Amino acid sequence: QVQLVESGGGLVQPGGSLRLSCAGSGFPFSDYAMSWYRQAPGKERELVAGISAAGLYINYPGSVRGRFTISRDNGKNTVYLQMNRLRPEDTAVYYCKATRTSRSYWGQGTQVTVSS
Repeated sequence: QVQLVESGGGLVQPGGSLRLSCAGSGFPFSDYAMSWYRQAPGKERELVAGISAAGLYINYPGSVRGRFTISRDNGKNTVYLQMNRLRPEDTAVYYCKATRTSRSYWGQGTQVTVSS
């Protein structure tokens, strides 16, 4: 059974940091590109960061570049998202996604709230 389980979300003040984790099981994790998406209330789900299967290629949209860092540990079947200098507009449910060719899997999401 394929599972992606996110953790590490919570409430943080503006300017603070959080580290999200996503643990995969039931599929060959090291063969899959991994990515983080987020969805704020009333908005479409958007890509936050992506990392290739071996971790050689990384992609960030402009809104998080320089503040967020994606990484992965294939030995632990886990992908991480280090989020620094958080802003209220980063508030959303964060999802991880595993992708290989036409196959993809989603996690259930973890809530991140940035508020004073």
